[in-house]
Amino acid sequence: MSINAKHKQIEYRLDCFEISDIKKLFGYLDKNLRLIEDIFQVNIDLTPESLIVGEKKDDTSLTQVKTFLDELATFLKEGHDLTGDDIQKMGATIKEGREMWWKKDYSQGIITTAYHKIIHPRTAGQVNYVRAVKEKELIFCIGPAGTGKTYLAMAMACAALQKKEVSRIVLVRPAVEAGESLGYLPGDLREKIEPYLRPLYDALYEMLSPERFQKYIEKDVIEVAPLAYMRGRTLNDSFIVLDEAQNTTPEQMKMFLTRMGFGSKVVVTGDITQVDLPSGKNSGLMVIQKILADVSGVEFIYLTEKDVIRHQLVQKIIQAYEKFEKNLPTQEEST
Repeated sequence: MSINAKHKQIEYRLDCFEISDIKKLFGYLDKNLRLIEDIFQVNIDLTPESLIVGEKKDDTSLTQVKTFLDELATFLKEGHDLTGDDIQKMGATIKEGREMWWKKDYSQGIITTAYHKIIHPRTAGQVNYVRAVKEKELIFCIGPAGTGKTYLAMAMACAALQKKEVSRIVLVRPAVEAGESLGYLPGDLREKIEPYLRPLYDALYEMLSPERFQKYIEKDVIEVAPLAYMRGRTLNDSFIVLDEAQNTTPEQMKMFLTRMGFGSKVVVTGDITQVDLPSGKNSGLMVIQKILADVSGVEFIYLTEKDVIRHQLVQKIIQAYEKFEKNLPTQEEST
């Protein structure tokens, strides 16, 4: 790398990247380079052997851009794919001078999917979430849509199963829309509850392949169940995931947590801003934060819009809703 002080440019040689990674760095039609330009407010021009990076504004830090490109080179050498969201998250971290979360413990791949994709945490909050799941026996992850609460829980569950740390995976969801009255729905038990467990299925299809997932279901290595069907059971040597936990009542939450047996790990996920319980019913996920606040072996992880890894618009939508809701009049003011 060389710095041209007069024109405030740097030349970053592409031989820092593996040849196979340069295409990933550029992205389709150089989309990733345009994204880097937008994040750091620079212009990037190409030569056959290097990137010429020039500042757009006086406060542009070309040193930060050089650091960022170095980190991308290492990131790709470690076998990771590179998405636009990775660039956004990593670029913002360096630009804001925050700790580089991808260098921390627990930031590496959790599992390789059936389609050869490495799943790894992609924000500081997600790294902390993975750390908690590995270290604790009971973990609550609370955050908005798109923060990877369920997806990472599925990845950790599949990794634990592959390593034979557990003998089975149990997936649980409250079927609020049906009022837990599943008997009125057509089909057998699995067909009745499948619509409510679809997000969990989607994640497992990707990680295991539909064929292996079906095999595990048939052998009861993976079990899916509505929350109402958990009463009276004790689950040993299991990785248990309760999803959409904001839609449990305090009584249901107590019932579920007391199903935990020896050698088991429980991950509870939910978004307390999207409670679908009938009016007047408290959310078990809200209440449990106070009940278990001082219990050792339990950890609460809170993710925010900064941890959203869906389409970039999702993060903007969450921020817009939060801004709108803050400006809403309270019930007393409206009366």
